[in-house]
Amino acid sequence: MARTRVSERLPEFPWDRLTTYAARARAHPDGIVDLSVGTPVDPTPSVVQEALRGAADSPGYPTTIGLASTRQACIDWLERRHGVTGLGLDQVLPVIGSKELIASMPGHLGIGPGDLIGYPELSYPTYEVGAVLCGADALATDALTAFGPQVPALLWLNSPSNPSGRVLPVEHLRKVVDWCRERGTLLVSDECYLECAWETEDGWPVSVLHPDVCGGSTEGILAVHSLSKRSNLAGYRCAFVAGDAAVVGELLAVRKNLGLQMPGPQQVAMKAALDDDAHALEQHARYAARRAKLREALLGAGFRIDHSEASLYLWATRDEDCWETVAWLADRGILAAPGIFYGAAGSRHVRVAFTATDERVDAALARLA
Repeated sequence: MARTRVSERLPEFPWDRLTTYAARARAHPDGIVDLSVGTPVDPTPSVVQEALRGAADSPGYPTTIGLASTRQACIDWLERRHGVTGLGLDQVLPVIGSKELIASMPGHLGIGPGDLIGYPELSYPTYEVGAVLCGADALATDALTAFGPQVPALLWLNSPSNPSGRVLPVEHLRKVVDWCRERGTLLVSDECYLECAWETEDGWPVSVLHPDVCGGSTEGILAVHSLSKRSNLAGYRCAFVAGDAAVVGELLAVRKNLGLQMPGPQQVAMKAALDDDAHALEQHARYAARRAKLREALLGAGFRIDHSEASLYLWATRDEDCWETVAWLADRGILAAPGIFYGAAGSRHVRVAFTATDERVDAALARLA
């Protein structure tokens, strides 16, 4: 019997569907303003570049578990910036970008056919990809009651959310933790936008590893963090996972066999980035200014902004099919991501990133006006 190619089972890569709209936007006399992807455009901090240069002589293989100094920097950052306490070195694992980890984690943990993976109704497409790759069933929902008698093997959270920027309050996070522990479900929280907050009612977004959420125990819980957004390190592929020591140990055992190792120089650079808060605060201020200008311009152009209290995006709608909005913006030389990329619930929204340069953001403002 002929095998089914994995590529045939995967969902269509979303950005392939934006090609014609990108061409329309590029045809603008002043060029495209690409607000479709949240990729950093500002310089990598000098403190990180210097650390990378200093570690450039790296002839030997790195270890999968990573440098103790890098893992300690992860622990220190979580405690200093996010109030996470009590983590040990065996509860942290550096990884080669968070997307790779998210896509491969279910299979690496032995989840497969007959198992169920849950993820948010509006969500990063890679959660679904991870389920498809390991052959598990998947359910996109924000309601725990939607699982009925089924017990998911893994449940993803994403707060602050990509694409909507929604932040889940402590009470909700605690309820999900309790629900998962009662059923033996592994809870994994994607917290890549944790430091990208703007208008949250309860202050800063809270990690699922915070004692107010997890009760001081990491049992059955993991949190995924990335430095791509905080520190303009998307090109370095620096991320880490932290939480339940037993689960981190499982991931480590598999990744050793696969040779999944963060390069040594990147580990040194990652420590330098985590140890330095000044550059992150400067970058936060840049994004806050760009966000404020784009938000005002979109509102002035007749859009409504929903959620968007955190992350690097504005979740905008004109109360029409998202592709109509994408086309309207493309005719003005602006490219945005259609909300349908993130699930059926996004079909009347577009995701507008504010990760463009100041010059390109100003160009968008003029076109929206």
